[in-house]
Amino acid sequence: MIAAHADVVGSLLRPPELLRARSEIAAGRMTPAAFKAIEDKAVDRAVRLQEEAGLEVVTDGEMRRLSFQSQMTEAVAGFGSWDLDAFVWGEWHGVDGAEDWRRERPHDIAVVGKLVRARHLSAEEFVYLRAYTRRMPKVTLPSPGLFVNFWSAEKSRDAYPTLDEFLADVVRILREEVEELARLGATYIQIDAPHYPLLLDPKTRAFYESRGWAFEEWLERGVELDNAVMEPIPGVTFGFHLCRGNQKGRWLVEGGYEAIAEPIFRGIRAHRLLLEYDDARSGSFSPLTQLPDDRIAVLGLVSTKRPEIEDAEVLIRRIDEAARYVDKDRLALSPQCGFSTSIIGNELTIADQDAKLRLVADTARRVWG
Repeated sequence: MIAAHADVVGSLLRPPELLRARSEIAAGRMTPAAFKAIEDKAVDRAVRLQEEAGLEVVTDGEMRRLSFQSQMTEAVAGFGSWDLDAFVWGEWHGVDGAEDWRRERPHDIAVVGKLVRARHLSAEEFVYLRAYTRRMPKVTLPSPGLFVNFWSAEKSRDAYPTLDEFLADVVRILREEVEELARLGATYIQIDAPHYPLLLDPKTRAFYESRGWAFEEWLERGVELDNAVMEPIPGVTFGFHLCRGNQKGRWLVEGGYEAIAEPIFRGIRAHRLLLEYDDARSGSFSPLTQLPDDRIAVLGLVSTKRPEIEDAEVLIRRIDEAARYVDKDRLALSPQCGFSTSIIGNELTIADQDAKLRLVADTARRVWG
């Protein structure tokens, strides 16, 4: 199991030239080869940024993705028509007095055909990343439960009469991807599962329950699906990331982990739980007592939502507070989420992002050596 005490969740801010290139290729004004060269350059910069910050774990910054979960819909036929709004809809709340931000859920998104994988989801990302860094490369995949957003009892019935049948195919595809990544040499794979904390809020819980599973079923059957994706593979460490929404520097829900800690912290097969803890919205550290003795809690104490740089001494005090519930050797430090969960990105500069990554690495060295 990977024992790194400095970690990074996944996404980094996309550079302006990559965002322009996305628009150009979508309009047919750029060749795929030219676009790939710009994508590759953005990944190179993301890796250098993380290495220069001193991080033990690096990702490709999710530069090749529209959203942290979009590689599934991009690589798999059957999802019908969709766009960025399929991943960023909701009532987003601003931080530090910033105005709220609302995106409506598109009415026409629905899985309309049997899921057929046209290509691997993240193999290209990993192979390129592996060749470019000597640090620990991490690749992220979405939790199967996130795709309940695409299932409709009415529109999906010809392809998948039941939610269970649909999610079984999602799990199959994600598990095949995990096995392919392991075959290619991946040793750290993270599953992103923000929908579990979203169940804490009555409004977002009502949406998930409207798909057919009650709150308790999501905590039981949802975890079973995630565990099926993370069936143990020798030499592979699994991470599991929870947050409360992260888009344009905003959040969806608030509330401590108490209501979900026992079924998730105790039930999930992941070795490392990457937990959002950047402000009071996440509650206290006391739910960490539910963490089994063979798991690591990666504390997301550094905000990706605010440009202000945290005080290292405050971070150290918070780590000491968490150590009242979990042995300090089983703790680690990271940002609370990605810096750019979708191409929209959070409202920070790349310089802000760089400073925060350095803070994570430097503070981890001070605490754990």
